[in-house]
Amino acid sequence: MTEMNLARVSELSSAVLDEVDRAVVGKRESLRLVLSGILAGGHVLLEDFPGLGKTLAARSFAQTLGLDFRRAQFTPDLLPGDITGSFVYDQRTSEFEFRAGPLFAGLLLADEINRTPPKTQAALLEAMQEKQVTVEGRTFQLPRPFHVLATANPVEYEGTYPLPEAQLDRFLMRISFGYPTPEQEWEILTNRMARRREEQELQPVVDAEQLLAMQAAIEATVVDESVGRYCVALAAASRTHADVLMGASPRGALGLLLCSRAYAVVDGRDYVTPEDVKAVAVPVLAHRITVKPELWMSNASGHSIVESLLRTVATPSAREHLATGPSASA
Repeated sequence: MTEMNLARVSELSSAVLDEVDRAVVGKRESLRLVLSGILAGGHVLLEDFPGLGKTLAARSFAQTLGLDFRRAQFTPDLLPGDITGSFVYDQRTSEFEFRAGPLFAGLLLADEINRTPPKTQAALLEAMQEKQVTVEGRTFQLPRPFHVLATANPVEYEGTYPLPEAQLDRFLMRISFGYPTPEQEWEILTNRMARRREEQELQPVVDAEQLLAMQAAIEATVVDESVGRYCVALAAASRTHADVLMGASPRGALGLLLCSRAYAVVDGRDYVTPEDVKAVAVPVLAHRITVKPELWMSNASGHSIVESLLRTVATPSAREHLATGPSASA
């Protein structure tokens, strides 16, 4: 695998975001979070209202990152074999051969993931966690890199199956795009009129091998102990919050660390600051927090609880996290 330094990773990350920006207008910060999740080696859940660019963002990242893109439309009648693949009898050889499903891709768009039953969700769970699938007792390794960008509608409940906590926990981040401003919406319209067709063609910035090199390079990012302990403190505080039934697991603290490293590099730095941790805290932790059921009428949510933790948990001072920051990586 090609080696890459952090300065080159930052340069390529900016180029990727610039290219995706051409298709997904006005969502630079959300796109930056998605890219951070991918560079951290994780999977991302895009939860938002219909028509806000979730599918477009997934397809755009696949094009710019040079990944083999597959889309699976999750429906109530979708079976595990429909996404993992299955054994098919070949009359020419009189043997059963494995036909790979859409999971065997560089980037899988799991569209409307909450519309498929738990049995199929469980098949996806193994792929996301173990990077493999098991079919009729045989295990098949998925390609590298392998990432899932899943979409879900947060307001439509009829005919849906809520994602279990174990499934949600496998998503490194949950991100919402939100509605564009009037100016951004007008830019979307003018861009569509200018290109005179529906499709938006984007150019590859990197390929799969380069993406793996970028992910490997992230490991060299400097994280001071005070910043690492800040990640631990945020996750631990989520477990003792008065409104919380179940807080973030140690996987949440690890997610904060991994995503903040990638976020810092995308921002052009080779060290992590507390502000990087704060930038990724809501996408990383909010979906890992279960609010007490008796508070369903209040405004309490994972999002609001993480924001309250960011206000109450002590932030490392500049002197602490810079003590071994840029100088240590020079």
